[in-house]
Amino acid sequence: MTTFPDGVEAGPRVGKIGRSSVRYEDGTFRSSEESPCATGHFVHVFVDRANRPPTPVPDRIRAALERLVSASD
Repeated sequence: MTTFPDGVEAGPRVGKIGRSSVRYEDGTFRSSEESPCATGHFVHVFVDRANRPPTPVPDRIRAALERLVSASD
């Protein structure tokens, strides 16, 4: 059992890069444990500003994100 105040660490990662989207995943860890006590994700869809349809992830951003993609668990 953990009591307040307990130290926590948050760990974001890039889970997957699609054609027009990126899945970001996160985990919250108690300072003394290796397994996360909470996890979540969100998806960022790139869209054309004028008309709002999905648009491919820009090459410059894709290149930067590809260096951060995490291996599947």
